[in-house]
Amino acid sequence: MTENRLIPARHIETEFIDQNSRFITNAGPAFSVSDAQRFISHIKDKYPDASHHVPVYLIGHGTSVTAHCSDAGEPSGTAGRPALAVLQGSGLGDIVMVITRYFGGTKLGTGGLVRAYSDSVRIALKSMPLAKKVATTTLMFVIPYALYEQTKLLINHHIGKIKDEAFAADVTITVMIDDEFLDVFKNKMVSLTNGGVQFITIEQSDCTIMPLR
Repeated sequence: MTENRLIPARHIETEFIDQNSRFITNAGPAFSVSDAQRFISHIKDKYPDASHHVPVYLIGHGTSVTAHCSDAGEPSGTAGRPALAVLQGSGLGDIVMVITRYFGGTKLGTGGLVRAYSDSVRIALKSMPLAKKVATTTLMFVIPYALYEQTKLLINHHIGKIKDEAFAADVTITVMIDDEFLDVFKNKMVSLTNGGVQFITIEQSDCTIMPLR
């Protein structure tokens, strides 16, 4: 069984208001520091007139994690660190967040800022669809029409995702399979086709986002 590496399934944006200050949180998957930095730059470009852009990210899982935060001009210790602490308690990895603040004219004070940035992360986490980061292999193979429905059932049973289908004299299927189930799936297909199936490996990836079902 592979490690359960939970990540964001996609980019999301949430928002709340605290004493007229507007806090906008953008979050999404990031598999490297470079990915996180590009995400942060994108959000800064999206909201160029904001008062602050507080970035936090966790790259990796378990004992191999690169963590980063910044107060981004807020008083020291009031933004990045509390936001990162909430994120670290979520159990997620390979995630980047940017909390964008538009100052509303009322100072929140040290405690108010810590609470607001922490709440920004909590609100985003509640809205976030989750996925697993898995290693996958994309295969292409040909089957007769008579085995099409049984093949689709096998693909679904082994957490596969059909990427393409071509219907001609036979059916050509391109499918992405979690490597955890790859050998079992291949063996089942060999059995189903009485050894007649031939697999072509199209692609292999260590960082596939597999949404939870």
